[in-house]
Amino acid sequence: MKSIKNSLSEKFIINKYLKKLNFKNKGTFDFENDGAYLGFNSKHYKLTVTTDSISEDIDFFSNDDPKSIAQKITTVNLSDIFAMGALPHSYLLNLHLPNHINENWLNLFSSQLKKIQNKYGFYLLGGDISKSNKLIVSSTFFGSIKKKLEIFQNKFNLYDDILITGNIGESKIGLEILKKKISSNINLKQYFIKKYLYPIPCKIGPLIANHVNSMKDISDGLIGDLTDMLNDKYGALINVNKIPLSGKTKKILNNKKNFRLEDLLSDGDDYELIIISSQKNRNKIFDIANKNNINVTLIGKIISEKGIHFDSHLDVKNIKKFDHFS
Repeated sequence: MKSIKNSLSEKFIINKYLKKLNFKNKGTFDFENDGAYLGFNSKHYKLTVTTDSISEDIDFFSNDDPKSIAQKITTVNLSDIFAMGALPHSYLLNLHLPNHINENWLNLFSSQLKKIQNKYGFYLLGGDISKSNKLIVSSTFFGSIKKKLEIFQNKFNLYDDILITGNIGESKIGLEILKKKISSNINLKQYFIKKYLYPIPCKIGPLIANHVNSMKDISDGLIGDLTDMLNDKYGALINVNKIPLSGKTKKILNNKKNFRLEDLLSDGDDYELIIISSQKNRNKIFDIANKNNINVTLIGKIISEKGIHFDSHLDVKNIKKFDHFS
């Protein structure tokens, strides 16, 4: 197969694999210019922006399916956009490609990007391509949000509800299975590995933005991200039995040889949302979630005593936040 080393060029990659992702928006100049414009002019909406990178051997394995890598780079950014209460608009993509990247890889990667763009309604604005010893993919996403709306991560009141979407810990289990640290039957293995390789962002953020005080995506673990939200000003009382776990996850936890619940609370890549809102808005949020088939669970409340406190034996002091540099 053709590789970066002997035949692929930046122009070839752009023309064959990336131009199809600009959806012919005029501001992209069909990738013939070194820059682009957003063409965003609205009396009622403003732009939001977020950026993220994923790296080989840190965020994914070198032999991971390119469709999985496309899924991850979009999910990490879309999750932030949704947590801001915004909708995705467009994005910039930077590819640092090693010699082993070939046309088949590029075809699978770009096709998955196009599929995701169609699903969520955004387009590729531009970016950059360079050579590298390892595969690194970075992206900057732009979103649109109502001008009068601002969603902070740490603005809330005493006794506000703490809610989370979806289930916790499934990506972590998938990673541990791939590392051969957990053994299970084939059906469970396939389920959890898919959760790790193909994370899906929770899109409820823009739908409930008018009814929340704060939101944050769970990218560094439930405990780590909730700690960041508390910002050493408030505390949280968490009902352990309310933490949402799938039946499959409970099967894994019931096997004492695997790991504890605490292990699932400290790792990221769930890309669910932590929502902090007034109790008076609880039913509104649940109604919106139900109408959109999104699971939302009330797991606790904001308290005055600083730190995270559980209503059971769990000890938060033993739970470390995920950190790329640790």
